[in-house]
Amino acid sequence: MYIKKIILVIVLIGLVVGGIFAYNVYGSIFNPNTAFNNEEATLFIRSTDTFADVKEALSPLLDDVESFNAIADKKGYSSNVKGGKYIIKKGMNNNDIVNILRSNNIPVKVAFNNQERLEDFAGRISAQIEPDSLTLLNAFNDAEFLTSNDFNSDTKLAMYIPNSYEFFWNTSAEKFRDRMLKEYNRFWNADRLSKAKALNLDPVEIVSLAAIVHKETAKIDERPRVAGLYLNRIRKKMLLQADPTVIYALKKHQNNFDLVIKRVLYKDLELDSPYNTYKYRGVPPGPITMPDITAIDAVLNSEKHEYIYMVANVENFGYHKFARTGAQHNQNKVQYIRWINAQKINR
Repeated sequence: MYIKKIILVIVLIGLVVGGIFAYNVYGSIFNPNTAFNNEEATLFIRSTDTFADVKEALSPLLDDVESFNAIADKKGYSSNVKGGKYIIKKGMNNNDIVNILRSNNIPVKVAFNNQERLEDFAGRISAQIEPDSLTLLNAFNDAEFLTSNDFNSDTKLAMYIPNSYEFFWNTSAEKFRDRMLKEYNRFWNADRLSKAKALNLDPVEIVSLAAIVHKETAKIDERPRVAGLYLNRIRKKMLLQADPTVIYALKKHQNNFDLVIKRVLYKDLELDSPYNTYKYRGVPPGPITMPDITAIDAVLNSEKHEYIYMVANVENFGYHKFARTGAQHNQNKVQYIRWINAQKINR
């Protein structure tokens, strides 16, 4: 009897200890372990981060970091950290959190618009994905990549079509660049290529002309008309004489793209630059900005008309007055000159 009692006590103690252990294990796995009040928290893990870095980033978000650590070890995550963007929801347990970090990298929307230089573009993109601006810029300017894809220092800006794209946050600079090339090639489908060929222009020339159209007017409904005007000038072998190209040439010449020029002066037209369309015939050697898709399609689907002159319309700001002859244009220009002088805009 005495031995039986001892055995019974041992068994009971074992059951109690086992129960406590099981309860603790269950709790460490399945009990909620979040310490924030919002519905969710966002965690960014860099490609170079270690498990120690992950724990440090998670520390403010968890009630019990050590229990998370134990489950991460058991599930093999602590030795297999993956970079990316992750969403931790309020009330998640350690098991849920580890599963999220193992397999639920959330894509991010990367958007960009009308950058004049790859330096500015790299800065814009670095604010949205993991690589820094210098790493991105080096990838964009890689000579072997440019040469193998028929781009150069003047045309390289044309490869990036402004839009919103989905990427994983931890996408490398090279993979981002390569994806942009794929998007460029996808954009230039058979229909657009056929329209470009009909205009006797290649895709880069279309983008370069679209960049001028984009700079000339922010009014999307006016862009096909402006595009038609410049195409008329090309057909007539006239100089494009586009003020935005002179402004770009001045910025490039002074290496100052923060330069603000509201009025192009006659002396500016003398600058010897291939981008100065008052001196050099045809489309500039490359785009002066990344034009919107609306500007590119405006060139490809330009309005058919006989206009070859235009000037800002001071009676309907944002739009232009168009003319077929120099005499008509000079009449339109008088009103604009009078207005700009009244505003005392000297530069």
